Amino acid sequence: MSTVAYITARGLFGRRRALLLLPLPLLLVGLALICEAYDVSPADWGQPVVVGLGLAVVLPVTALIVGTGVLGSEVDDGTIIHILTKPLPRRDIILAKMLVAAGVTAVTAAVPLFVVGALAESVRFGLALAVGAVAGALAYSALFLLLSLLTRRPVLVGLAYILVWEGLLGRFVSGTRVLSIEQYVIGIADKIAPSAILDGKVSLPVAVVMSAIFAVGGTLYAINRLGSFSMAGETS
Repeated sequence: MSTVAYITARGLFGRRRALLLLPLPLLLVGLALICEAYDVSPADWGQPVVVGLGLAVVLPVTALIVGTGVLGSEVDDGTIIHILTKPLPRRDIILAKMLVAAGVTAVTAAVPLFVVGALAESVRFGLALAVGAVAGALAYSALFLLLSLLTRRPVLVGLAYILVWEGLLGRFVSGTRVLSIEQYVIGIADKIAPSAILDGKVSLPVAVVMSAIFAVGGTLYAINRLGSFSMAGETS
């Protein structure tokens, strides 16, 4: 499994796609620093920067780029079949891909969110955002990794989930929030460090349980789906 993880990480950072991970975190931290430099009150910039950009854009988009990249390109070009011919359990392949996707996403999103949270309120608030980001990274990565096995257009479907389900319905239709990873992240962070910047719509138990369901359920389904590739010889 460690070999698959190493090859996956090397392939991910060897592509131009990896460069897409840099602008959004830098923009997030840059906006917070500019607001601090000009003495803008966190009450004015906190929510749009932390929630509107950090939790609603940086975290899910990073997870989408990485989660669909660790396996999607191999599915698209057919090299997934060569991987499946190796004497490796399907479980190990998916777990290695998941480990890389979640790890890269967590670091890329949690670090700038910690910095922004500390600038907006306190170190505790920054840590709360980082913890929430790690939980979100696991859930998002499992979802987007699974999508790369279910559809030829995982990025398009993933964007629809982020923009339509979470961005539109999740904010205005209360019933959809129970299936919104963004709301789980907000709920977890808000419980650790309650803040006026965050407005959690789901309880902590729901946030934790549903995050686990997305992460574990998505991973198990991906393992099962990858098994069908080996049996049926699918490449999509």
